[in-house]
Amino acid sequence: PPRSTQGVSSAASDVYKRQEYTGNDQLVDISDVFHIRLADPELYENGIYHESFVLEDGVYEFRFTPNGDSPRLLSVTLVGNSILFSEDFMLEGTPHETDISLYYTWDYEGVKKIQVFEDQQVDIKINPNGNLVGPVSVELIPTK
Repeated sequence: PPRSTQGVSSAASDVYKRQEYTGNDQLVDISDVFHIRLADPELYENGIYHESFVLEDGVYEFRFTPNGDSPRLLSVTLVGNSILFSEDFMLEGTPHETDISLYYTWDYEGVKKIQVFEDQQVDIKINPNGNLVGPVSVELIPTK
């Protein structure tokens, strides 16, 4: 598959307010979000990224921003007082052909929705299974 070139990028992890336009064009905060951009081997300890944060009661969905250089297999675990989630996400490329070129869009396949039944501290571990330099952004977003 085609590969993209990436410049040197920094990684940042944060919990921030996500904003979205409503039907009447009002910009509103819709949720707290976990977000990490993994593109630097120094973010990993023994090949695994780890962070702790608080999740509130609700339904959440993982979203990814991968490209052709991203890890082929991305293993994610989320552990808390009343939650144990583990999924091996497989990178899938979808070819798109135009009159002048062929390009791919990328996404991870796997179970992306989880339900949390109580507010709790959780630990997330993200294992790129050896690909510590392939860039990917991971978000955990509450669903409406």
